[in-house]
Amino acid sequence: MTAPSGFADLTPLARAREQKAWYWYDWANSAYVTTIATVLFAPYLTSVAEQAACGFVTDEDKGLKCEANLHVLGLAVSPGSLVFYVITLATIVSALLLPVVGAAADRSARKKAIMAGFAWAGSIAAGLMFFVTGSDWQLGVVLLLVANICLGSSLVVYDAILCEIALPDERDRVSSRGWALGYLGGGLLLAVNLAVVTLHDSLGIDTGLAVRLSMLSAAVWWAAFTVIPYRGIRNRQPTAVEREPGGLVRQSFGQLAATLRDMRNYPMTLTFLLAYLFYNDGIQTVIASASVYGDKQLGFDTSVLIATILLVQFVAFFGALLFGRLAASRGSRRVILGGLVMWMLVVTVGYFIPEKNLPLFLALAVGIGLVLGGTQALSRSFFSQLIPRGREAEYFSLYQACERGTSWLGTLVFGLVHQWTDSYRPAIFALVVFFVVGGLLLHRVDPRRGIAEAGNEVPRVV
Repeated sequence: MTAPSGFADLTPLARAREQKAWYWYDWANSAYVTTIATVLFAPYLTSVAEQAACGFVTDEDKGLKCEANLHVLGLAVSPGSLVFYVITLATIVSALLLPVVGAAADRSARKKAIMAGFAWAGSIAAGLMFFVTGSDWQLGVVLLLVANICLGSSLVVYDAILCEIALPDERDRVSSRGWALGYLGGGLLLAVNLAVVTLHDSLGIDTGLAVRLSMLSAAVWWAAFTVIPYRGIRNRQPTAVEREPGGLVRQSFGQLAATLRDMRNYPMTLTFLLAYLFYNDGIQTVIASASVYGDKQLGFDTSVLIATILLVQFVAFFGALLFGRLAASRGSRRVILGGLVMWMLVVTVGYFIPEKNLPLFLALAVGIGLVLGGTQALSRSFFSQLIPRGREAEYFSLYQACERGTSWLGTLVFGLVHQWTDSYRPAIFALVVFFVVGGLLLHRVDPRRGIAEAGNEVPRVV
């Protein structure tokens, strides 16, 4: 676009304003991801499930081992594995739903409204978690399913918008800053929740109510800050979309079928997606299981777990910015590969941590923080370079099917290994396989070839 003679070209300024508004959805949804999905709801739902199965009521009971199982559709389910099976189910549903959401978003001129609608629906489900009490684990299961699916749906559209508001050479920087702001926002709210949970006696409430109030605050945060990107991002007409017959739903299914058939023409894109499926499953399972592992296996109480995840959040803020700077000179693929090596070290060290060894647990948290935001931010921006024009949301729907909080193979393996061994240690160590396989597949991706196959502009550094 060329500015008229005598006028300044305001396009870069307008793009920068949209990028700043776009960052805020990372800030908004991080409250749910951090406070609810990562820290509080997994151990809370596990305790509710244990109460339903074994009748645990008092704090003294929490130190006892629950030998009974829940019975779901005639199947015996360990209370300690329930939350991981729920996440697995959410991802299976997402695998069917999100590609249709993505295909519909690519054909719509109202992407920001679709993103915000799913965000607000998810925040309502998260807010209703306040009412999960006693032994009512069924309500918790339903709300976790709805919130995770809505989160994934909103992120499909959010990630696709990155391709509209950032040039190829800007995407690593923009994606990394979004992730960094998300970790900062999630960390700040988590700090407040740490105070509420730790000082619950001074506030005149019990631990359960403190946890439920913290989850409610995360839901309100998610809903409120979604207003900023909703107001600050500009809607755009869809581009390069092949028209399918019928209404929007039929068009979406038709376009999805065409894309799945056409993916064999983009082998580098497909190889990266397979790599991401594996290594992100490992990352997401570490995140989802961290609080349960620290609680049930290492014996730390809720306040210690929140403080540790808080440390991860603030370290991840700097880690995401650091990885973005490294990618500017070394290329995102190389930096991601280095991060996967660090993830292998993380799960290996996690296996050997003795119970109640807080210094080593905190050191492990610092290691997780350094690689957590960086690998995720650069994966998002790198994948955006490999997507054919006009199919951004559709491809990101496949990407989001294995994104944070919706991984399926990792949580399934973690839950099964725990149920077979009755220990979380071999379950956490089993995740090293996901990083090894993902790294080997990523090593096979040729960035320049993949970007050229997708018909996109090759960045200065790849």
